[in-house]
Amino acid sequence: MTERTERPLAGTPGHTGTPHESGAGSRPGAGSATTRPAPRTPGEIRVWPRSFAGRLTAPLPCVRDFVRMAREGGMRPAGEEARRDIPRIPVEPAPLPEAGPETVTVTWAGHASWVLRIGGLTVLTDPVWSRRILGTPARITPVGVRWEDLPRIDAVVISHNHYDHLDAPTLRRLPRDTHLFVPAGLGAWCRRRRFIRVTELDWWEAVELPSDEGGVRFDFVPAHHWSKRTLTDTCRSLWGGWVLTDARGRRVYFAGDTGYGHWFREIGRRIPGIDLALMPIGAYDPGWILRPVHTDPEEAVLAVRDLGAHVMAPMHWGTFLLSAEAPLEPLTRVRAAWEAAGRSREDLWDLPIGGSRVLGA
Repeated sequence: MTERTERPLAGTPGHTGTPHESGAGSRPGAGSATTRPAPRTPGEIRVWPRSFAGRLTAPLPCVRDFVRMAREGGMRPAGEEARRDIPRIPVEPAPLPEAGPETVTVTWAGHASWVLRIGGLTVLTDPVWSRRILGTPARITPVGVRWEDLPRIDAVVISHNHYDHLDAPTLRRLPRDTHLFVPAGLGAWCRRRRFIRVTELDWWEAVELPSDEGGVRFDFVPAHHWSKRTLTDTCRSLWGGWVLTDARGRRVYFAGDTGYGHWFREIGRRIPGIDLALMPIGAYDPGWILRPVHTDPEEAVLAVRDLGAHVMAPMHWGTFLLSAEAPLEPLTRVRAAWEAAGRSREDLWDLPIGGSRVLGA
């Protein structure tokens, strides 16, 4: 890793107006690489637009698309492929590594769920510890970290409200004073479940959470995706990824769920120096309907280039059968794409489920 200059997290308090006022939250294009916005006030109650459909970067599927999908089938891998591949998906649960002020540790629990230990905090990303989610066959591999083995959770970041990323049964297992950092429009959903520390952010906004080891800044950044949880709430809440920065300047980007597009280069420009990118590589076949919202392995490698990130850790594969590619295909293809891009093999952290790595000082 390149040596970093330690930089404090403290900033001036963010303004407490609504996202319609001037400032970082008023439009998708606010902020810059040299003048990042001051952090917002945690837990503030905000007023949001009724719809975020204007943030879409591709049209949503229409009735004709669903008719074609039903006619062609192919939203699950063929039986023989799945039976062959599933037993070969690497699953290697192990104790969480030691974490201290000099290190950042990441552990893949499966799908988009990570245990991040950074800046003296333990953070979960899109935690799904359930065996089954609505509308999807049961998970094909176990969770990589037993819930009982988790340390105290300081914060949870949510990328969007789809059921395989926002899992109510898992969140119910958390203390209600856990900090939840969520996209704009999701706060009410969390508060109805009696969480008392809920912070909603628009794209390019940030919040800070202190700790004895310096704490973490959480920047909410754009993604090429959408949101929907019920028949009547399409795009009523936002979607995005998160950049976590500790007091020493180490940065981890959690992409959440996203297709490939221009936002990756913009994220890298505005928040340079990303050390590790947690990138989705699965759920891409058939591409005619999934490509706008899910990166395939080759696109994930391109996104890491655009971000300027040093290391990539793949995710969003090997847990749920969400699409038609063979279960092991994403891993095979991302390894080949990484090599073809001329990237160092040691900078591809293709972890088994339950595996961990340490980002040194």
